[in-house]
Formats: sequence, C-alpha cells, structure tokens
Amino acid sequence: MNTISTIENPDFFILLAYGFYIPITLLLTFYVARKLFKNGLVYMRDIFQGREELAVSTNRLFETGFYLLNIGFALWILEMNYINSSRDLVEALSQKVGGFSIYLGVVLFFNLFLFFRGKKVSRLNREMRERNQALKVQG
Repeated sequence: MNTISTIENPDFFILLAYGFYIPITLLLTFYVARKLFKNGLVYMRDIFQGREELAVSTNRLFETGFYLLNIGFALWILEMNYINSSRDLVEALSQKVGGFSIYLGVVLFFNLFLFFRGKKVSRLNREMRERNQALKVQG
C-alpha cells in the first residue's frame, strides 16, 4: 500500500487527475483548432471573394473565440471528487475527457455549419450581383 498517497496527501489521485486532464484537453483543443482553421481558411477566402486580408483576419478572430470558448469550458468542468484509487482516476478521466471530446465535436460541427452557411450566402450574393449586372447591360 502506498502510504504517501493516501495518508499524507488525501487529494493525491484528484491532483493526479488534474495533471492528466488539463494537458489532454488543451492538446485536444489545439489539435482541433489547428485542423479546423487551417482548412476553414479556404471557406473564408471564398466567402470574402478573394479579399485575403479580410479572410485571414476573420479566420483568426474565429480561432481566438474557439480557443477561449473551449479552454474556458474545459476549465469550467474541471472539478473531480471522490477519486480514491487508480480505478476511480481512470473512470473519472474517461468521463471528463470523453464528455469534453463530445462537446468539442459539437462545437467543431457548429463551426463547419457556419463556414458552409457563409459560403452559401456568399454564392447567392454573387449570383444576385451577376444577374443585376446582366439586367443593366440588357436594359
């Protein structure tokens, strides 16, 4: 029996859980953000019709918001109680990291929805401008 972990520091397993949870959620957040906003820049360029500076700037602002929202949520749900064994530690971590991963996936799909919606609106606006120009040329 490990007397140091249970007698001298009753929060040993909880602190160990935090030590695993925080880096895992940060790495997940950074990985998903990197993939999303690297590939999302293509949509931003299309939405802003080649105005590179505006596309990059907007993409960076979305990325900053993504980090703030997800890291904030990961820290907000951090609390873990009643971890008295390595089994409890694994179960608590799997619930927390699993729940955060599901949340992160929902946020990812919401961002993709916004990208697709922006692309659709941009396409419709472009088509309307082209029709209006064609009508002006005819009239």
